[in-house]
Formats: sequence, C-alpha cells, structure tokens
Amino acid sequence: MLVASLYVYAFLGEFLLIYPVYTLLFIDTGLSVAETSSLFVIWSVTGMVLEIPSGAWADRLSRRVTLFLGPLLAGLGFTLWLVFPSYWAFALGFVLWGAEGALVSGAFEALSYEELERRGQAHRYAAVMGRATAVGTVAVASAIGLAVPVFAAGGYPAVGVASVLACVLCAATALTLPEHRTRGDDGAEEGYLAILKAGLTEARTDRRVLRAVVLVAFVTAIWGALDEYVPYLAADTGVTKAVIPLLILLTWVGATAGGLLAGRARHMPPRAYALTIALAALAMAAGAVSGHPAGFVLIALAFGAFQLAGVVADARMQERITGTARATVTSVAGLGMNVVTLAVYAAYGATSSYVSHGLTFALMVVPYALIALLTARSMALVPARR
Repeated sequence: MLVASLYVYAFLGEFLLIYPVYTLLFIDTGLSVAETSSLFVIWSVTGMVLEIPSGAWADRLSRRVTLFLGPLLAGLGFTLWLVFPSYWAFALGFVLWGAEGALVSGAFEALSYEELERRGQAHRYAAVMGRATAVGTVAVASAIGLAVPVFAAGGYPAVGVASVLACVLCAATALTLPEHRTRGDDGAEEGYLAILKAGLTEARTDRRVLRAVVLVAFVTAIWGALDEYVPYLAADTGVTKAVIPLLILLTWVGATAGGLLAGRARHMPPRAYALTIALAALAMAAGAVSGHPAGFVLIALAFGAFQLAGVVADARMQERITGTARATVTSVAGLGMNVVTLAVYAAYGATSSYVSHGLTFALMVVPYALIALLTARSMALVPARR
C-alpha cells in the first residue's frame, strides 16, 4: 500500500494540464513579458523562503498532513487563476504553488524513507524513489499530450478544472499514506524551533551529511535547470517545429530510464559513481555541440545518468541522516537545489547572449567534472549499508 500510494501521489502531483498553457493564459489576460517574468520570480522566491521552515513543520507536525495540504494549496491557486484572471490573482496563485512545492519537498522523502525503514526495507528506497521520479516524468509528458485536445475542447476552464481535480485527488492520496511515528523517539514532542535548529545543525556540522546535501543539490539541479532550455537546443539543430517535441520526448525517455535504473545503482562504488557523472557530462557536452538531431541520443543518455545519480545521492543522504529532523535536513538540500537552479538560469541567460545554445550547454556541465573529481577523491559517496 505504501509504495503504490507513493507512485499515485507522484503521478497526480505532476499531472497538471494547466502547466503547458498557463503562459498563454497570462498573455491572453494582457500581461507583459516583464510581468510574467516577475511571476516566475515570485514562484521561485516563495519556494526558497518556505523550503526549510516547511520541512521543520513536517518534522514537528506530520509529514502526511503537509503532503495533504500542499496539493490543496496548488489547487486553490489554479482556481484563483480561473475565477479572477489578473496579475495579482496569478501572483497569489504562484505563492500558493510555491508553498505546495516547499511543503512536499522533504516531507515526501522523509516519510518514504522512514516508513520503508520501519518495514526493514530501507534498501528499497533508491528503487522506489527512482520509480516515483519516473512516474512523475511520465505524468508531465501525459499532461502535456492531453492538454492539447482538452484545451481545444474546453479552453482554459477545462484544463484548469482538470488540474484542480488532480490536486484534490493527490491530496486524498496523501491520506492513504501510512505514518508511524513514535512520539518519544522521532522528535514529535520537541518544539518547532528545536526541530528546526536540530535539522540545520545536523546538515551543517555532520560532514558526511553536509557533503551528501551539497552533492544532491548540485547533481540534481544543474541538469534539471538545463532541461528548460532543451527546446532552444533542439531548434538550433535545424529540424522543423514538428520534430522538436520528439527530441524533447527523447530526453524525457532518458530521464525516465535513469529513474527506473536507480535502484540497481544503489551500491555503486564511489569511483564508479564519479565516472558516471563525468561520462554523463561528456555525453551532454558532445551531444549539445554536435548541432545535429542525432546528438540528442547522447543528451538523453546524459539525462538518464544524471537522474540516476541524483536519486542515488538522495538515497545515500537519507542513510546518513540520524537525527529527528529528517524532513528539515532534506529541505536544506532542496533549498540548495533552488539556489543552484537560479544560478544556472542566470549563467545560461548571460552566456547564451554571446555563444550558441550548444556551447552554452557544454559550458554549463563543466561543474560536473569538478563534482566527479571531488567525489572520487573524498569518497563522499561511501557504499550503502546492506
């Protein structure tokens, strides 16, 4: 029941038909590019500000409750967009959507790991999270594909209502997740500030946890940010607009495969892990600078390898957390991912003004070479306990 519910939750959380068309809604409402960009900033800043506080709240109150409330907030935000289409309604909607992301981040991983551990199945965490990630990727692709006919049939109200329904069902699924927390052992009796401090202290002072947090942030965020620019890279190959979605789909297939293979890679030795990251960076750079559609095969392989590496890094981080504030520590990694993502966006925007998208992609993955080197030298990713 636990694993099935996790998969359903992961699917419904990403099955938002409004996602591929909400920018069109802003345009049709009369928003300028500057106003739309400001909404994205509001979205990002909200998630960053609430990331760690919401993780501590999940540790103090209940991971299941936060997973229940998160999708409802997003659904409320989408409802505001439909009923009161205006800049301020969109801004409030993004605040609510950002809050949803913060509430789910950390709580989902913490509940999953501890419930599997309670069953004596902590070794399955990497496989379960990898498959959940793959399910989420499939949900995004399905939502984009379904949004076209639904939007054609019913416009913004249709895709909006479908998205709100997905949020409500996602929240309902959260209530089916088991949560067994012993109040005397898991810190549930501690005050909020005490839990927040405990999580921050463990993430900062335990060097093994700190290395794992940093690794999760960088490995996951760089390629995740670059994913937003794949359409530009595809257009630079000279293919027709009809072919671009197929090239994007190919990268999603690679990422899905990486998630599905993550469980088998859980015991990967440190040097093999570092080599995987290095080869993925090389494949990404080579595929990007090739300027040919066939290069997307290499990019898809790289996305799969990075997805796998991110899931494995998260699994190792969960194994290293020993305190009562697991969701808080995981949220620290989530905040790191947000910071790295924004840095990549800024660097990409500045670099792409002077060089091609292919070369920009190649430059953006250079940090992976350093990550691979540091991981191999410091043995930052020790073999997991069997």
